[in-house]
Amino acid sequence: MVISVVFDVGETLVDDTREWRAWADWLGVPAHTMSALVGAVTAQGRDNAEALRLIRPGLDLPAERRAREDAGRGERITEDDLYGDVRPALAELRGRGLWIGIAGNQTARAGECLRALDLPADAIVTSQEWGAAKPDPAFFARLAEWAPGAPHEIVYVGDHPANDIVPAKAAGLRTALVRRGPWGYLWADDPTGAGAPDWLVDRLTDLPELLR
Repeated sequence: MVISVVFDVGETLVDDTREWRAWADWLGVPAHTMSALVGAVTAQGRDNAEALRLIRPGLDLPAERRAREDAGRGERITEDDLYGDVRPALAELRGRGLWIGIAGNQTARAGECLRALDLPADAIVTSQEWGAAKPDPAFFARLAEWAPGAPHEIVYVGDHPANDIVPAKAAGLRTALVRRGPWGYLWADDPTGAGAPDWLVDRLTDLPELLR
């Protein structure tokens, strides 16, 4: 039985295109160069922040985020950044009586932006607000306490096998991998890296029927 469904943010609910373009503009490189570097570090199994450090070695990411904010070019998440299936999927799941959470590796600022969108979710939190980031087991231990139900009654939905599926399964949660974003497409069919999610979907709107 499933009681709670918790969603990752980047490339699960939110299309990260505009944010990566903003970083390209900030660091003074073409958007195509940024996309290629993100693809390269993804293929190597490295953290996506490494794409920024390939452009500016030694980059201090928190400091650079503060500089962007101070310059009026900080992080934003708007309605236009949501994938088109997000509101219908969350609303239907919630309408079926499931508790809906959103928890991902984001800044506190991103959490504020998400809460301002008035999504059909019961609670929204970010890794910076918790002080633990995926794939750290502490993130999923906190999530298992936060979401209603026993761990096996909680489904975590994400696009990143190493950050989302593997550690969520290790914490005893059920898992769903959405096949989009560079990680979702590249690693969805990797039998060694994905750790076999309970469900593999192309659209979030596939989830309500699968979780009945």
